[in-house]
Amino acid sequence: MSCFLRFFLLLACWVGAAPAALAQVPDTARPVRNIQLAPVEVAPEAIDTKGWLLMDKDIQLELEGAMHNLYNFKYDKAEKQFRSLKRRYPEHPMPYFLLGLSQWWKIVPSNVQTKQFDKPFFAYMDSAIVRGEALYARDPRNYEACFFLSAAYGFDARLHAERKDWRKATVGSKRALAYLEKSQEANGLSPEFLFGQALMNYYAPWISDNYPLLRPVLLFFPKGNKELGLRQLRSVADNGFYTGTEARMFLMKIYLNSEDKPAEALPLARQLAAQYPDNGYFQRFYALVSYNLGQFDECERVSRDILDKLGRGYPGYESSCGKYATYFLGSLMHRKYDDLNRAKEYYQRSIVFAEATGETSAGFYLYAHLNLARIADQQDDPAAAARYYAVVEDKWEDRKALEYREAKLYLRQHRRAS
Repeated sequence: MSCFLRFFLLLACWVGAAPAALAQVPDTARPVRNIQLAPVEVAPEAIDTKGWLLMDKDIQLELEGAMHNLYNFKYDKAEKQFRSLKRRYPEHPMPYFLLGLSQWWKIVPSNVQTKQFDKPFFAYMDSAIVRGEALYARDPRNYEACFFLSAAYGFDARLHAERKDWRKATVGSKRALAYLEKSQEANGLSPEFLFGQALMNYYAPWISDNYPLLRPVLLFFPKGNKELGLRQLRSVADNGFYTGTEARMFLMKIYLNSEDKPAEALPLARQLAAQYPDNGYFQRFYALVSYNLGQFDECERVSRDILDKLGRGYPGYESSCGKYATYFLGSLMHRKYDDLNRAKEYYQRSIVFAEATGETSAGFYLYAHLNLARIADQQDDPAAAARYYAVVEDKWEDRKALEYREAKLYLRQHRRAS
């Protein structure tokens, strides 16, 4: 059940939102008090875990197939099993949280752009919160209830942050962190409880390092420890039943995007792609890591598979997947095979996919235009080259970048020549 806490805590708002949006939380939103996340554990025998579904081995065995179906984008099959769990445990937060997770993973492949699943997602998370709070009210040492409350509030905050509802995102993230603090006492009971602390330990100093303007706010948050967070994530990845896949996914993204260690991201990406071959999100990430490391044969194979499944209407294979796959294939046609006409076709398709997702200010969209401009110049088509370079010049944010200078210089020379 991995995705169990996809920004499971206040990171739901602060890390999950776009960096530029982090500073947009209203002034009336006060940061939470300073919370310590040092290991504070209680002896397992001191806690009555009777009735905790999270640690029930029979439930784990029952849900193993359901969680595989969820991550492999077989939503209907997964939800059928989750609803069966709900019929038997109508007052427990787990089945509602899992049904909410299924909605979440319908949103993820679109880079969280699609809104058609927002209402059922929020409804299921609200239901999980209501039942979790009822359990916690009856027993403040019910750390399982704290786990689900922190997870549900964290997910809720993450999506509200994506939708620019900063008030709800802030409230949810504060509540998620408060329940995380309570649940950490159960870290010794199961690796599931360690996952949230691992994320906080890694990301708190990461945010401070990468977004110095937020440091005054972060004074009120846990200090964190990046190396400890990575060790904890590795432990959860190796031992967690519910959170293991989620931990592997975070490690994969951290190594590629935050630590600049793509070689360490590769085995994680390969494992996730092999385990969930119909998960377009994992497939496109594996293609990305393979491309970055120069493993072009594998990148080509995965990219073609993505386009095949996209064409056949596989669930979760959206325009974002197409944008990745067509760009990689365009680059391979361009650089590896020197097939400029096919390269142009793939680059143009990547642009169309990017426009469908509204992602036209950076990334593949601009690089596709840049490469189309270069090909047009190589094929002695200055009008087309100027058209593509004009997009690069207009949208490239870093005015000192070589790509921007290249576009600007070409356009200046083209205007003189014409």
